[in-house]
Parts: sequence; structure tokens; C-alpha cells
Amino acid sequence: MKHPNAVSGTRDVSIAQIENAINVWRNRNPATSDEEVTVLCAEARCLANLYGSMIFNRATAVPRETLTEAQLAALAGAQA
Repeated sequence: MKHPNAVSGTRDVSIAQIENAINVWRNRNPATSDEEVTVLCAEARCLANLYGSMIFNRATAVPRETLTEAQLAALAGAQA
């Protein structure tokens, strides 16, 4: 993520969209035992990094063009 602040417009990705995508990936690839509860798949992990940064910076949305290829792919895959 290159820019942590929210910018208005339809090209933004909201924190709620990021959270939803993380939950989709967590449901698709759940931890296999209680010891692995905090282990995330690669897609959820890259979105979790973005999500944490948004929380830290108090951003409610980020411009889509600031997302990495992996983040964009994880978002798109969560909608498939």
C-alpha cells in the first residue's frame, strides 16, 4: 500500500470490503487445528497487512490504484 489515507470516489476500496475479503479467505482456507488459529493463507495475510495499516492510519478506504497486485488478486478472488 503506497497511500494510507482515504480518497473519495468509486475507485476506493473500503475497510469493510477488506475485512469481508479476509473473512471469505479464512472460511475457504480454515486453520486445521486449534494451534493454527492465527495462521492465515497468503491471500488473507496480504489483506490483513493492509487492514492493519488502515486501522493504524484511521483510514476508512484506500484508492484501488495503491493496492499491490497480490492485494487486488486477493480481493477479486474473494468475490469469485
